[in-house]
Amino acid sequence: MRFGLRLCALSLAALVVGMAPGCSSGSGKPKVAIITNCIAEFWSICEAGAKKGSADFGVDVVFIQPNSNTVSDQTEKINDVLKLGVTGIAVSVIDPKEQTPNLKRIAAEKHFLAMDNDAPDSGRLCYIGIDNYEAGKAVGRMVKESMPNGGTLVMFIGSMSSDNAANRVGGVLDELAGQKGAKGPKYGQFTLYSNAPLIDETKEDKAQENAKDVIEKLKDTPNIVMVGLYAYNPKAILQAARAKGVVGKVKIVGFDEDYVTLEGIAKGEIVGTVVQDPFMYGYKSVEVLAALAKGDKSKSTTSAIPYRKVTKDGGPEETVNGTKVVNLKVADFKAKLEADIASGKK
Repeated sequence: MRFGLRLCALSLAALVVGMAPGCSSGSGKPKVAIITNCIAEFWSICEAGAKKGSADFGVDVVFIQPNSNTVSDQTEKINDVLKLGVTGIAVSVIDPKEQTPNLKRIAAEKHFLAMDNDAPDSGRLCYIGIDNYEAGKAVGRMVKESMPNGGTLVMFIGSMSSDNAANRVGGVLDELAGQKGAKGPKYGQFTLYSNAPLIDETKEDKAQENAKDVIEKLKDTPNIVMVGLYAYNPKAILQAARAKGVVGKVKIVGFDEDYVTLEGIAKGEIVGTVVQDPFMYGYKSVEVLAALAKGDKSKSTTSAIPYRKVTKDGGPEETVNGTKVVNLKVADFKAKLEADIASGKK
């Protein structure tokens, strides 16, 4: 199983023809759009959900993965899509603070949803995604389970400008510290390396170099756990650990459902990962936008999509802070993921 990456459109025509599941010019159906924050396997899963939503809810869908994780690139793609006559748009907002003024303008003209990454002051009609703070706390619990006596914590992430990044990091650290808003570098029994996450600007090669560099610098340090909080980070950490010959010596805890991460969990090289539901992000976004296009506001949601925990052997369901958490066996999760992808191709 390998989820293919998609290249983004280079022209307006390519936006419609090459990147629009279910889109047919002149179909008479409402047209809605989803704009991601970059190109990633995560978003290919989301696109499968959007394609299924297109068929189920009777709308054409334009689905765009910008070439880079930059506000300028995403804004250009948003502006291009708005020229296509869409009735609504869902966006994984890269930098809510910077983008909010422009997003408010869009929200005044179109049905606008924040997806995956929230922009709470943008005028969005609803947010479709997990509670990233609670998901971050779930990562923190996995860190404690993997290393009950504590140690050195190294965190990796693409950026700290997004809402989801800040909440994931805060959730991990608050869980380890046992209190909200603790200041490091000491968080409970864990010491945070460099007292901040290592930033890679959403570049996977840089993420891997960051991991290799830390492994080299900490080669004489016992009890190390490395946490990757964007989809490509756990994979980059694992590849660095393999290159440095420290697989099994360094604990790895992940976020999201990258294929290499899942394989690493199955082999016992990665402790586990906390996953979102990108397929449902695409499907639910289309469902809400399709309903709004037809004058139905009832599908807008105020409930977070549940996060899930994936490990080699799985475990019983938990209720944490009033939220039911499903602990899935990696083989079962992969089978469900494959079924979701297949359903989007029908």
